[in-house]
Amino acid sequence: MSRRVLLVEPDYRNKYPPLSLMKLATYHRRLGDEVTFFKGSTIDFVLDETLRMLLSRLKHNDPIVDWRARWQQLRLYIQLGGDDRLRALKTLSDSPLVKMNLAYYRAYYARKKFFEEPPFDRICITTLFTFYWKKTVETINFFKRLCREPSQVFVGGIAASAVPEELERETGIKPIVGLLDKGGELDDNDIIIENLPLDYSILDEIDYEYPARDAFYGYSTRGCVNRCSFCVVPRLEPEYKSHIPLVEKITEERARFGDRSNLLLLDNNVLASPDFDRIIDEIKELGFVKGATCPPQDFYEIAIKNLRAGWNEPAQIKKIVKLYHKLLDRQSPNEREFYAQPLEEHGLLDARTATKENILAVDEQFKQRFKKFFRKPPSKRVVDFNQGIDARLVTDEKMSRLSEIPIRPLRIAFDHWRLRETYEKAVRIAAAHGITHLSNYLLYNYEDRPIELYRRLALNVRLCEELDIDIYSFPMKYHPVSDPTYFRNRDYIGRHWNRKFIRAVQSVMNSTKGKLGRSVSFFEAAFGRDEREFERLLYMPEDMIIWRRYYIDNGLAEEWRAAVEGLTEDRRARLRAIVEVNDFSDIRSLTEDEEIARVLEYYLLDRSKDS
Repeated sequence: MSRRVLLVEPDYRNKYPPLSLMKLATYHRRLGDEVTFFKGSTIDFVLDETLRMLLSRLKHNDPIVDWRARWQQLRLYIQLGGDDRLRALKTLSDSPLVKMNLAYYRAYYARKKFFEEPPFDRICITTLFTFYWKKTVETINFFKRLCREPSQVFVGGIAASAVPEELERETGIKPIVGLLDKGGELDDNDIIIENLPLDYSILDEIDYEYPARDAFYGYSTRGCVNRCSFCVVPRLEPEYKSHIPLVEKITEERARFGDRSNLLLLDNNVLASPDFDRIIDEIKELGFVKGATCPPQDFYEIAIKNLRAGWNEPAQIKKIVKLYHKLLDRQSPNEREFYAQPLEEHGLLDARTATKENILAVDEQFKQRFKKFFRKPPSKRVVDFNQGIDARLVTDEKMSRLSEIPIRPLRIAFDHWRLRETYEKAVRIAAAHGITHLSNYLLYNYEDRPIELYRRLALNVRLCEELDIDIYSFPMKYHPVSDPTYFRNRDYIGRHWNRKFIRAVQSVMNSTKGKLGRSVSFFEAAFGRDEREFERLLYMPEDMIIWRRYYIDNGLAEEWRAAVEGLTEDRRARLRAIVEVNDFSDIRSLTEDEEIARVLEYYLLDRSKDS
């Protein structure tokens, strides 16, 4: 018997789509279940769910009325009620059943009957980082009440695996820890959900646009052979799996959803695999060889094909409606009017009024136009081992194999200054094999000292200049995801750091859009020309860091520096202690020393108030 299954991602901002839910969508569709994916406002969800049920009833009550065309009017009545709105709707039909259902579903929403009559047979909720804790817990506690059987609410993902006891304590749901890689975890079958291909169609059900969406996603390995104390991977993926086949899954995804130019692999330590050569061979078999291109894809044709096949019809309808709008936006005024007319007549300019039948009715008129719309030059294929490779495992042979695929960028972890020789050797080997676009994550706020972050950044800039390569550096603040004191927020401060130093680094990264490239002058302007300038920057007023050029040009930056250096050593020490706390809401309560208080006035600067 078909089940209604709801897949939920909490409404936080994230870069990558939820792979676990995409696999679950494939799993449930193969079992013949009705699958819905949601990410957004809970109010919008219950409103739209109530409207969906009402529209279904009204269509049977009075099929002559085009109720879908009245969705906005119906939605407002469900949400707000009102005698005037009800009277206007009643004029559309003489059926007493229409009047009865209008009243029923208004009460259903207003009195929260959706909790009393839950519509779903199973709900699966994913989790991400623990600093999204409040939103995650609120989401679970809301949606669990929409499931008919509490035992059919499943919660998994990073936060669920990192702090399962705390999550169960606050939600009453015992989470799934780790991967669904055994078979039989959700139902009495031997399907290994972890090994299933991804259902990319669910991403078209929601309005949220993932920044990194146009890619095949996957893993060629799982877990990591290391047990770094700062890393949560051993809890999420305790067993290192040296090879996960790629070809069959991505071939199936390509056949259903079209080709993609990027292959994004989320392996945590691919170089540790004894099957590394086999993995590279599979990547090449999929067409991701150095210099390869991806032909342009007719996404309209792909969506029509899936619509005809009945694969996630709501998603295909929503996607095709978006494509209609993109097509119209490219037309001249006369052409726009010509193409808009049949779309308007068939109700195809809004996903809520569009139907499969009407889309197929105008397909002949639009498919050739879309073929021209998607006639673009091929795009370069790119492979990205997004979690980075381990510099300690780099060899000339492995780098040679990596150079056979269009890897861009090559990400190499540089978590500690003590790894500098190993890291530098790995970069030099990459450059020798023609891999010139690199990137790395620089862990800070762990056991490192602030000056060590500067040294790692400076080393990257020097290597760029010497080897004529590009290294984009991304400082990443350490967050203890399992610590009971800090996992709910981002407040953790490492033993060599303080709130002001953290804000100083974040302020620099805000002004550089989160990354640093190869330019020496750019780096020196952002972080300082030498270690002494960097250490001074850590204590600089935040507004001066963000708007550095503005305050240099008007002389206030030099004025602040002179005021600090004019203090006695004892006063400078007391000033530093105050600044490190990074709370300037009431500077007069921070010191009775007038000279220190005058310097603290600079920390109240806010250029945004001048505009």
